[in-house]
Amino acid sequence: MAKFLYVYHGSGKMPTDEAGRKAAMDAWTGWYGKLGSAVVDGGNPVGMSRTVLPSGKVENNGGSNPTAGYTVVEARDIDDAVAKAKECPILMDPAFSVEIAPIIEMM
Repeated sequence: MAKFLYVYHGSGKMPTDEAGRKAAMDAWTGWYGKLGSAVVDGGNPVGMSRTVLPSGKVENNGGSNPTAGYTVVEARDIDDAVAKAKECPILMDPAFSVEIAPIIEMM
């Protein structure tokens, strides 16, 4: 099995009320449960990013495609990883997307 990085992109807002946060966490817990041992690293949400350009200039705009978080999963191939990502709860919000990339083991 190969490892794949899911990078969640978007600029939606986390639920502010307790019921909304619980529903969101339940959706993620349920999805991770369906993926089972394929989840290598459940990841985390991330904060606003900064971009360092080759000139050394720093842009503090969250990036051209804001990163919201990540997960690492195992899958047979990229098509399997894509199929698994299609049920990701973050996709319930049209402001988000999931980028999938193979992790290349160097050693």
